[in-house]
Amino acid sequence: MHSIAPTAQIIEWRTTPELVPYPEALAEMEARAEAIHAGEANELVWFLEHPPLYTAGTSAHQEDLVDPDRFPVYDAGRGGQYTYHGPGQRTVYLMLDLKNRGRDVRAYVHNLEEWVIRTLALLGIKGERRDGRVGIWVVREDGREDKISAIGVRVRRWVTFHGIAINVAPDLSHFGGIVPCGISEHGVTSLADLGVDISMDELDRLLKQTFSEVFSGPTE
Repeated sequence: MHSIAPTAQIIEWRTTPELVPYPEALAEMEARAEAIHAGEANELVWFLEHPPLYTAGTSAHQEDLVDPDRFPVYDAGRGGQYTYHGPGQRTVYLMLDLKNRGRDVRAYVHNLEEWVIRTLALLGIKGERRDGRVGIWVVREDGREDKISAIGVRVRRWVTFHGIAINVAPDLSHFGGIVPCGISEHGVTSLADLGVDISMDELDRLLKQTFSEVFSGPTE
């Protein structure tokens, strides 16, 4: 059996305009990751939104699910704790082959953070990392720190899945059913909450622009 050319040479970009049910997205990621590992598919960066739901990572604590009946809850299989997905949040799933990208999971997560930080900078927002707190944070005028982007990854046989979520204009009250990522002393914000009015299409354009600055390898 002959495999196709190395998968790091071409990245497929996909945007799904309708809300994608979480089980459907999970099945697609699983299948694509397997095909990439087998050399039968190209890498994929997938832009989408979900209906309102909560996902539990491998480190989730049951007590952090404050309102289990509010929205459906799914076991994500990724690292991290509870997070929310819903309309108005740009979720980006990346299926990349780390065999061709250094085989360094920590560097990959750092690059995801850098990708979000550089994209936010184009919108005049200073996104920051915090030790011990996964995701990207912004400091408000009153000194409060709010999370604007969640990051959760899984790597199987050096192929990544899951990825990032950026709060564009979601209903922030929906985060109230969980303790996001197990962190109760800080809040959650969005681009709209920070006064930035941007469409998903425009945000996607900026993400594609900054991707090539952060992730090595030619893209298409």
